[in-house]
Amino acid sequence: MMHGHHGGPVQRRLARIGRFCVARPRTVLGAWLVVAVALVGLAGALGRPTDNDVTLPGSDAQAARDLMPSGSGGDQVNGQLVVHVDSGRLDDPDRRAALAEAERRIAEVEHVTRVTGPTAAQGSLSADGRTGYLTIGLDLRPRDVDRPLAERIEVAAQPARAAGITTVDGGVLAAAGERGGARTSELIGLAVAALVLLFAFGGLVAAAMPLLTAIFTLACAVSAIGLAGHLTGIPSVATTLATMIGLGVGIDYALFLITRHRGLLAGGLPVADAVVRSVAGSGSAVVFAGGTVVIALGGLAVAGVPILGTLGWTAGLVVVFAVAGAVTLLPALLALLGRRVDALRLRPARILADGDRAAGTPDGAGWARLADRVTRRPVRWLLLSTVLLGVLATPVLDLRLGQTDAGHNPPGSASRTSYELLAGGFGPGINGPLTVVVRLDPPAAGPADPRLADLTRTVAGTPGVAGTGPVNLGDDRTVATLSVRPTTAPGDPATAELVHGLRRVAVAGQSVHVGGVIATRVDLADRIRDRMPLVIGVVVLLSALLLLAAFRAPVLAAKAALMNLVSVGAAYGALTAVFGWGWGVELTGLTGPVPIESYVPMMLFALLFGLSMDYEVFLLTAVQEAWRATGDNRVAVRAGLAGTGRVITSAALIMITVFASFVLHADPVIKMFGLGMAVAIAVDATLVRGLLVPSTMALLGRANWWQPRRRRRPAPSVSDGPDPVSTVSDGPDPAPSVPDGPDAVSTVSDGPDPVPADAGTGPGTPR
Repeated sequence: MMHGHHGGPVQRRLARIGRFCVARPRTVLGAWLVVAVALVGLAGALGRPTDNDVTLPGSDAQAARDLMPSGSGGDQVNGQLVVHVDSGRLDDPDRRAALAEAERRIAEVEHVTRVTGPTAAQGSLSADGRTGYLTIGLDLRPRDVDRPLAERIEVAAQPARAAGITTVDGGVLAAAGERGGARTSELIGLAVAALVLLFAFGGLVAAAMPLLTAIFTLACAVSAIGLAGHLTGIPSVATTLATMIGLGVGIDYALFLITRHRGLLAGGLPVADAVVRSVAGSGSAVVFAGGTVVIALGGLAVAGVPILGTLGWTAGLVVVFAVAGAVTLLPALLALLGRRVDALRLRPARILADGDRAAGTPDGAGWARLADRVTRRPVRWLLLSTVLLGVLATPVLDLRLGQTDAGHNPPGSASRTSYELLAGGFGPGINGPLTVVVRLDPPAAGPADPRLADLTRTVAGTPGVAGTGPVNLGDDRTVATLSVRPTTAPGDPATAELVHGLRRVAVAGQSVHVGGVIATRVDLADRIRDRMPLVIGVVVLLSALLLLAAFRAPVLAAKAALMNLVSVGAAYGALTAVFGWGWGVELTGLTGPVPIESYVPMMLFALLFGLSMDYEVFLLTAVQEAWRATGDNRVAVRAGLAGTGRVITSAALIMITVFASFVLHADPVIKMFGLGMAVAIAVDATLVRGLLVPSTMALLGRANWWQPRRRRRPAPSVSDGPDPVSTVSDGPDPAPSVPDGPDAVSTVSDGPDPVPADAGTGPGTPR
């Protein structure tokens, strides 16, 4: 077994966890099973409500919302059923009778409180009489409107369809009907990840382990998020984003541990020792990697945007579950499997860590040759990589934040069809009404108060306003509200200009507030634009401090933190080129350019900064260990790049395919996340790791490893690969660790056949 005095505190604690999992694997598996059954069972029984209502404390839209009278429905919500005929009018006698029967049946559906049919007097029937909408009052909150309710209302509308009237769900009913659709994206991502794992491991059992643990822990995490939806508002995008991240990191973390474990088994270690050393070594890397992602997501808290905070903690929860599964569930499975982890081979076993060493063809030789070229002429390669990365990031100069609407959803979906029918009948602004709110002091004398007429006249005369509804007075007559229909679509920048223009209007000396979903999203975009520099600064600073704690080399930590900005820039450039400019946007399933949702870039930044740090730390750990062993910076860079090449490439390829598969998702926002994250990881694993990092490290030379003189202890190694170096030398001697037998966690080489540091070592043996 492993000697307790070896390694740092994290490795020692993880070693104890590994020993427990080896000693009581069935207990560990049983505990996970109980947790999974409880979470998944409760989520299945109680449901997983989502709430896309956006609040923004301190904004003008929130002020309008807080002022609005609360006596008209409270938390109740209105659904829409859009009706349309290709010829004639909806108010023809026969059709009017059919609509009346449909309204009667809909009113009998549970949770429906009222139904108001389309009439010209109320503005719910278009001028040509061919398009209208039924307003359906519901005694539910938006998050509680589900697909069965939408289906019951659709069935109740059968009399209208029998009369030749097209009926389409709109608003919350359309969203509920489209919720929880096909999982094509997840299935494609899993299928491609399985192929990569099969190629990497060469056996069905070894390849199945990362998939099994990732799916198991993801089910627990997503169920926990779903249950949290009963306590707080969880946007629908949160679960999908969490699934995307959970699959990627869950498979990657398990890949690192299993590769390490198989390498140790191939070196002759007993199963129990191999499991414990894998948990103590690669487990410390997984904990550090997961902690980095969580810390980066925690930086979103300074944005002051509730939806970002929610997306941050839900994504962070999935990462925590993935880390927990990698260091407990997976070791228990490996302990039970024993040497059968290599069973059901499809080809001769090729251990990522040590597979080719005996044959004399060092694994990672291709990466070693690349490192040789780059470190011999670092200036040339630095300039080349900078130019390439600059080209990829150039479109970001034209990045414009906006908001998507139902008109950007897939053709044929209920939300898009209802959107287009309403826009055709009433104008595009019908899909994004604004609410003007003004406090009256003194209170209005009644509906004939001249200030109310002044309000209607002034607002209606504002450029960009297509029409207004009647003024509504609250019970105490101190607040007046007015519905406004813009001339432009919700996602049109002109609508945002109208929101700002209406806020400059003054009525009887009182300033007006503008609220509603569209106004809230306009304020959201403005706040994110203002807070973006602060969030970037906080995340970069926190990450740099974490790297400094890991490597105790200030130059190395600062350089690594700045390098990660490059990958994010490439992701932003891809988003702008595809979704903003429309380059190849049809390949994503959209029909044309769409606005980039305002919160996507900030959320992407936190996610990508954390995920990119995983590979950066893995590479730098290998380089640092080689530097300690040789004192030659160029040799260290070459050995580190060669040693981590195959594993990082396999892990990145899995991440890329999982993220890219979500481009097939119906939601344009999920497409943005999928594309942005796939591009960033691809750039990080190739251009940044292969060219930019080694060229800059070669130019910096010994400056990479400068440490303040008052701290002479060597940095604790953060092992994060299949054969990580878990050395944490806490004594005063900064010399490289010396192998201490098969039980030592703190050995530089865990295999039985160490090779010189400047040879092309296997990716699991960074020296």
